[in-house]
Amino acid sequence: MSSFSRMPRYDVRNDGTGPYAIFYCDSCEREFRSQPDVINTVTQDLGKQALGGLLRKVPLVGHQVANNVTGEDARYSYKLTAAQLENAWKQTQMHFRECPSCNRIVCLSDFDSQSGFCNDDSPRLNEINEARGEQAGSALKGFANAFGFGDVLKKASQAVESAQQASTQMAKCPNDGTLAAAGTKFCPECGTAMLQPVDTRCPNCNAETHGAKFCPECGTKIEVKAASTICPNCGTDGKGAKFCPECGTKIL
Repeated sequence: MSSFSRMPRYDVRNDGTGPYAIFYCDSCEREFRSQPDVINTVTQDLGKQALGGLLRKVPLVGHQVANNVTGEDARYSYKLTAAQLENAWKQTQMHFRECPSCNRIVCLSDFDSQSGFCNDDSPRLNEINEARGEQAGSALKGFANAFGFGDVLKKASQAVESAQQASTQMAKCPNDGTLAAAGTKFCPECGTAMLQPVDTRCPNCNAETHGAKFCPECGTKIEVKAASTICPNCGTDGKGAKFCPECGTKIL
């Protein structure tokens, strides 16, 4: 069992069987409840009723003494002694862990047991976010399939992917971002020289390499083309110069 430097935030509740504590996760506010001491509540209630009944039979002062002895009814009490609260915390500790970095006490869903840190401070944060994204994607697909939208969602994803691929195969204006067909030399909107798309496909098998030095499909070495020497402002060939010899613009 993990050790804790403190208790997390808690409330005391009572549903008619005695007071109990609810402890909250510092990250997601999830609730974890302790169990009320039902047996002790019933025992105390019966004992106080019996003792109060006897005292009330004493002439003159019986009722006043009985009321002082019986005190607050545990069935309606919203108070826990220090010992009762500690016992309630021991009942629920199994559901919590304390992050050594931020000292928050979080539930197991918000704690990375592999690294020993909460999810927000874990060195595996990127992996956790990717896993969350995959879970959310699976849940969305399941929801869509349940309501008959699976094919619609699939087509939408394919359309987005096709659009992204198409944008990487188009010439782009470095000034205003306008896209045009590959080979377009000047922006149709502002006249700036267009940046041509970089071909990242394997010259041997045409597989997408995503910038890798060797093709992931056939192992062919990918020759990286030299950077453009055309001035993005006036279109002059800088012939390797860092700045355009005509207008002084930096050549990308």
